[in-house]
Amino acid sequence: MNTSKPKLIRRLKIIEGQVRGLQDMIEKGTYCIDVITQTSAVKQALSGIEDVMMEDHLGTCAIRQIKTGKEDKAKEEILKVYRLKRK
Repeated sequence: MNTSKPKLIRRLKIIEGQVRGLQDMIEKGTYCIDVITQTSAVKQALSGIEDVMMEDHLGTCAIRQIKTGKEDKAKEEILKVYRLKRK
């Protein structure tokens, strides 16, 4: 994750700004569809963060677990994240 960390932090700061914007939109009584459009953008951005994190995890932690004989732990974690992503 070390190589992705700066990129992820930057993305999270952008998402933070989007969420603050949503709060402002609701306070100002912005048209519902515009708010929903923005919430959808935030969800997509968070999903992108999850994708990067999962890719990094598979490429480092899971492979390390498998190489050190912890295949069951790697499998459990992969399935857990897969199930979370499906919700």
